Amino acid sequence: MNQKLPRGIRNNNPGNIRHGQNWQGLHPKSRELDSAFCVFTTPVAGIRALAKVLINYKKIHGLNTVRQIISRYAPPNENQTIAYIQTVAKQIGVFPDAVIDIEERGILTVFIKAVIRMENGIQPYSDETIQQGIDLCES
Repeated sequence: MNQKLPRGIRNNNPGNIRHGQNWQGLHPKSRELDSAFCVFTTPVAGIRALAKVLINYKKIHGLNTVRQIISRYAPPNENQTIAYIQTVAKQIGVFPDAVIDIEERGILTVFIKAVIRMENGIQPYSDETIQQGIDLCES
């Protein structure tokens, strides 16, 4: 694979999800290929995992604002969290503390695209690929 591509894109893990869960679509040698971040077999599998994480932040942890979600997803010890929050909120078209429904497909789609761009510096996936990942989120 092209080593010039960002790590998350090379790993089919555009959300840069760390190891910890046995995700559907995880590459059988994921930990050998990257000791810190998951490696998925396809971009769709990586996008599905990202969608699952974001939806579970609402369902399990009750997080329902961009600030709450990003503060957990991209903590300040690893990220420029404030800039991350502002960028994602702007993409969605809300204030950082506005209540959002991350399960609403339009919001989830824009949120995922914004996270991919923040994590990788690019968002190379088609709308169809993003939607396929979201569609698989129910499984």
